[in-house]
Amino acid sequence: MAAAAYDYLFLTIARVPAPHQALSERLAGVAGGEVVGQFAPQLGWAGNDAAVLMRWPDGTRGELTTLTAAPLVTAANTQRLTPTVRPGDTDRPAPGGIYVHRWFEVEAGAVDEFVALSGQGWQDFEAKFDARIFGLFRAEASAEDRANTVTRLLLITRYGDHGVWEASRDPTTEAMQIFLRRQQLTRRSWAASTRLVGASSPSGVLG
Repeated sequence: MAAAAYDYLFLTIARVPAPHQALSERLAGVAGGEVVGQFAPQLGWAGNDAAVLMRWPDGTRGELTTLTAAPLVTAANTQRLTPTVRPGDTDRPAPGGIYVHRWFEVEAGAVDEFVALSGQGWQDFEAKFDARIFGLFRAEASAEDRANTVTRLLLITRYGDHGVWEASRDPTTEAMQIFLRRQQLTRRSWAASTRLVGASSPSGVLG
């Protein structure tokens, strides 16, 4: 069986009442994929921005124009992603807390080391804090990535709250010592905190 493929959609929603609920309803019209997570902003994005992580279980991507079409969605950017050490093909984000989405631009030849360091550091990181890495994904290279000899990776991490995020920056932990080496491989990174929309509902499979 083919490995699952992922799409990460960053969307701007029209200024309508309850925009994130409206987007949830729109998701029901997308065929053939699984909505792994719909994320609404807390810090770092505009109030009508949203992200949707789609999984295509058999590796074959479906059509997304139903989701990205106007008038509800006024702008859409889709990133094709390949999972690294996480998530597994059936993993789902846990409800509650906050989800930080962090992008990295990494030296193109250093991706394997970056991923290995991440997995190594997570052991101490998750043991010490109310935090769990959901996934570390490699983005399909764009022309700009190739020109700049970088690879982009997306890290999605659940924290109990923003206080846990702040505490986890402690530079004396074993995890942060490992992540310091990872930082040396990184040209640029940026992040935003979000909440998982509709986490209390068990339904996420689209038919």
